[in-house]
Amino acid sequence: MTEAFTLLRPWWLLALPLLGLLAWRAAHRSAPLGDWAKAVDPHLMAALAARGAVRPGRRVGQGLLVLAAALVAIGLAGPARERREMAGFRNLDATIIALDLSRSVAEGGRLGEARALAQGLAEAAGTKAVAVIAYAGDAYLVATPTTDRDSLSTILFALDGATVPDRGSHPARALALARRTLAEGAVVTGDVVLVSDGGGLDDATSREAAMLRDEGHRLHTVLVPGGPALPPDAPRPDGTGLARLASLAGGSAGSLDAPAPVLAAVSETVARHLTEGGYTVLAWQDLGRWLAGLALLPVLLLFRRSA
Repeated sequence: MTEAFTLLRPWWLLALPLLGLLAWRAAHRSAPLGDWAKAVDPHLMAALAARGAVRPGRRVGQGLLVLAAALVAIGLAGPARERREMAGFRNLDATIIALDLSRSVAEGGRLGEARALAQGLAEAAGTKAVAVIAYAGDAYLVATPTTDRDSLSTILFALDGATVPDRGSHPARALALARRTLAEGAVVTGDVVLVSDGGGLDDATSREAAMLRDEGHRLHTVLVPGGPALPPDAPRPDGTGLARLASLAGGSAGSLDAPAPVLAAVSETVARHLTEGGYTVLAWQDLGRWLAGLALLPVLLLFRRSA
């Protein structure tokens, strides 16, 4: 199954084996005369047959009924192709990268890797618009949603510990800013990626994550482990808290050393993402109605006259 073709309701295909079983039973167990053999005395049935008054029915009708039911089942499974005008829906999907620039990350020795991962996330987003938020004690939108990856690269690699003047770590403010940015851009279903060591996670962060989920967005988290230069008084990285946050918001969790789950989630096509967000009709053209309509042809054959 390619990205350009999918089944919207594949569970309906489970009806096909049942239809096959019914067809087999009809073909091998149904008597040619139906229940007439039980209703008419055997000697009378034999006499009628000898006079040529009994002709066994044909089982073609049963086969036509099974064929019609199979076409309906396949149609209900929702074979669909990606709409050609999906390029016009790019504004309905976006990715926001929230990069932690608190002291523990900026001075921990792995900030360069975090920025490189952020660039990798932007590339994985494909044609979708990407925005960047830098946060520590407060959060700032350092790059508005754009598809210009070169400008994003320049911004990302200019970020350091001095970019955000506010000390501390408040990821809740970064998520609130991400949610506001998605709302202002009229984004229907977006991805927010929190690249952090897990510092500052609290109830407010969980509430913001839940609101992102309720508005149709997903939150992914990437753990920045402690580096060799981590200040001794810095909080320890909280990978468990980040994973719990991602699970709460329907996203994926990863780390600088294992970012594959998050990269895979961000790289999903716009069509796939819109479908998960409940906007199937915008992303896919459902062909099932036409297949279900074809079921009328074998049904019409059941009404043909016979001699």
